[in-house]
This record gives sequence, structure tokens and C-alpha cells, in this order.
Amino acid sequence: MSAFLRILAFIINAIACVVNEILNVIIPRRKPTYPPITNPLLLKSVTDLLTDLKERKLTSEKIVTAYIERIKVVNASLNAVIEDRFEEALKEARRADNLISKAKDEFQMLLLFHRHPLLGIPFTVKESCGVQGMSQCVGSVARKNEKCPKNGDVLELLKTAGAIPLLVSANPEFCLAFDGDTRVAGKCLNPYDLRRSSGGSSSGEASLNGAGATTFGLASDISGSIRLPALFCGVFGHKPTGGLLSVRGHFPFSVTDKDFPFYLQMGPITRFARDMPILLHIMAGENASKLKFEEEVKLDDLKIYYTYSMGSFLHVPADFEMKLAITRAVKCFEKGGISTEEVKIQGFKNAIEMCLSSLANIKGLPSIITQSIENKPNKVELIKEITRSLVGLSPNTSMPLFVELMIQVNAFIPSEQAKEWRSELKNLHAELTRLLGTNGVLFLPTYHKTANFFNGSSFLNISGVLFMLLFNVLGFPATHVPMGLDRKGLPVGFQVVAAPYMDKLCLQVAAELEGAFGGWVQPQES
Repeated sequence: MSAFLRILAFIINAIACVVNEILNVIIPRRKPTYPPITNPLLLKSVTDLLTDLKERKLTSEKIVTAYIERIKVVNASLNAVIEDRFEEALKEARRADNLISKAKDEFQMLLLFHRHPLLGIPFTVKESCGVQGMSQCVGSVARKNEKCPKNGDVLELLKTAGAIPLLVSANPEFCLAFDGDTRVAGKCLNPYDLRRSSGGSSSGEASLNGAGATTFGLASDISGSIRLPALFCGVFGHKPTGGLLSVRGHFPFSVTDKDFPFYLQMGPITRFARDMPILLHIMAGENASKLKFEEEVKLDDLKIYYTYSMGSFLHVPADFEMKLAITRAVKCFEKGGISTEEVKIQGFKNAIEMCLSSLANIKGLPSIITQSIENKPNKVELIKEITRSLVGLSPNTSMPLFVELMIQVNAFIPSEQAKEWRSELKNLHAELTRLLGTNGVLFLPTYHKTANFFNGSSFLNISGVLFMLLFNVLGFPATHVPMGLDRKGLPVGFQVVAAPYMDKLCLQVAAELEGAFGGWVQPQES
């Protein structure tokens, strides 16, 4: 069955290469129809906004109002918002301003922001992550009127820190697709090219961040769902170490599978790399001490390893622009005297089998069709529903149904072989942990190309997801770093991976590259 997977992957990759070239030629870019940012407040990082709030140069109400106005302007083009809470957010901003006004001296101000380190900062939330009283249908027609009964754990940590949620944003059905396109909400579009996808499953968060319509977003990632949209929309996105953050309150969620909270992680999407450490520290809650942010990252001791591929012709090759982004970053660090080395990691060759055998083993997720954990459709019923979906006769979208089918058939991998691949995954985990240690990072493509078109091309390019998915099943932290725009005005970049709980290395490298290459670029500047 491994041979079947490999042959299938080869055929799909070959078709994808041809289709990608044709589409790039025949479909012109549709530039943003919304105006560029004119309010300088919207170009400030979270850390800068916090400084202004402490010094009383800005009010939370003014910040929240500015972002609400920007969201309304861009969402008419992007369709990224599922449900907003603007009125409640303004009330919370006034309460934050009231607390700040009561601080009589610098000591009281420091104490206030020690207790509430994000006091008065607005942000946005992926719908699946759970905001009490807000929509949590997660792209499902059957859940169309579903409201979240309770804040998710990470959302509660952010609110306790004083941050103010503005809205819940678009994601695909059950977060099981690489485009934000559902029967419920339609297409969530890319801020750089309105004919292209903003990625998935954190579609709305990346779209809003790319358009400069939020300070940061709370998102989730089980197979690249933070990093892929971050690439497509030109922003930073961090997938933390497996198991670091609580995922309670997320939908979908498995209460019976011990690996699910390890594979799935919540994390930040943001325009500014320098904001990620404080955001991750707050999101990690009681586990924050494991990150050892108090220990300085010594760049002189940093070791950079890099690779441009997964090491096999069966894996889709990265485009020239993606490889160039890695090369530019490597050369930048070399000029600074940092050690770099190109590596070929043999274990990557079997990424298809290792990843699929791990994900297919997840239990306890509800069926997309029946909405039930116990009562699930059989294989024939799933195939029928996929067929109906492809011709527009199903209330469900085809990619999530296909994923459910793949889990049911164990990804066409016999159970004994699946155990062997999961054992090999453990060996790869040990090999990479030894290689990276406490001062090493790995540069490799986030995905093999720039943003896909909305026409099924995401399915054809599905094997490119292995660049990201592998580090979900391994549990390694990974940060997508934007590296400017290509000749078509689309964002390019790559991911930085470190050993477990060495997230701070990823974030420090991202901040260094932001300083050297500029990070996020406004869509209108392209």
C-alpha cells in the first residue's frame, strides 16, 4: 500500500506542476480593491501600542475604533469575518481606559500591566478556537446556528491578560481543508490577489492580518493551518511545540485520543515578529516556564541547518522563489558569522507514510455528515457524499469528506505497516532532536509555492503540505517567516523549525530576519 501512496503522489504532483504553470499564465492577478493603510496607528506593533497605552499617548478605545474601521473596509473584499462583537469590544476598551486612568504613578502603571500585560489590545480569533456566545459552526451547514458555550482555554488566558477579541473569523468546514471556502460563508480571499486562496484552515486570521486589519490573531494548526495561511498572506505564524498550549474549547476536538492535543496546537498569527514572544508566553499559561524566555538567545552560538526539499522525487519540489528566500536568509546569517550547513535528512523521504499513518490513527472526532462520534457513515456513504459534493449537491465540502474517508480507511496503510511507520517517526524525532539540540534551527520551505487559486488547485498541490504536517506529528515548533513578494506581487517565505520547547529560537530568528528583510509588506505596496 505504500507503493500505492507513492504512485498516487507522483501522479498528482506531475499534474499539479503542469496545471500550476497554466493557471499562472491564463488567470490574471486581481489586485486589492480596498485602500492602503493611512492611519499610522495601524502600523504599530503590539509592543509599541502597549508603550503608548502606558504613556497615555493612546487610548484603547481609539485603537479598537481604528481596527473596527479597518476591518469594515477590508472585509467587503476579503469575506474574512464570520461574526463580530464590535459593540462589546468598545465597552471593554473603555473599561481598560478607565483602569489605566486610575494608575496614579509609574509604579501603579507597571503593576497594572504586570497583571494584565495585553490590557486594551484588540485582536481577532479563528472561529474554531472558541469565543463564548459567538458562532462556532466551523463551516458546517448542520452547525449553522451553533454558538460557543464557553471561552477556549487560550482565549481565556488572552482575555485575562486584558486583550479584547473583536470577532471570529473564517475557517473551512471542520478545519479540514486548505482553503477557506464553505457552503455557510463562501470564499475567504487573499489580500494580495483576490483570485487566490488565503489558505487554510486559519483562513480569516491570515487574511485580516495580511490586510493590516488586526494586531494579531489566535489560530490553530494540525497540518499547517497556521503556517500555510501565513505564507499565502505574507505574515508571521507560529505553531508551538506539541502539547505546549491547551486546545480545550477548540472545535473539532477529541476527548479520547491522547495524540490529538499533541498534533493540534493553537498559536499566533501576526504582522510583527517582535510581538510573538509576549503572545506565546501568555498563550502558554502554566507551561510558559518550559519556554525559558528568561534565558537569552546567544546568536553567536546559533547553528543554522537548511534544506530545500524532502529529499525524494515523490515530494513536490519547491519553486525557485521559495528556495531563493531560504538562500537569502542563510547568506544573511553567514555574513553575521553564524554557522550554516545544508543537510539532507534521510528520514524525510518517508514523510508521506509517517504523516498519514499518524493522522489516520486519530480517534474520537465527530463525523462531518452525522455530527456524531459514535454513529459514523460507512465508506460507501462517504464516497457517495464526496461525489455529490463535487457536483454541488451536498451541504458539505469535498476536502473534509475526503479526509474523513482517509481516516476511515487508515490512509490505505495496513495496521502493521502503520505501526512500523510510527516507529520510524520516533527515530526521526530522536535524530532531529540530536541534530538541533538547544541551539540549532532548520530552515526549509513552508510550502512549495505561493498562494493557490480557488479552483481545486489546492487538492492538486496537497503533497506540499507535508513540509508542515511532518512537524505537527513530530511535535516540533515551527515559525513561518515572510520574505517579501515575488514578481507577481505574492508573498514568499519559509519556516524555521527547532527542537521541542526551543520555540524561542524560532521566534528570535524570525525577529532577526524581520529586521534584515522587512517582514510583512502591505498588499497595496506590491
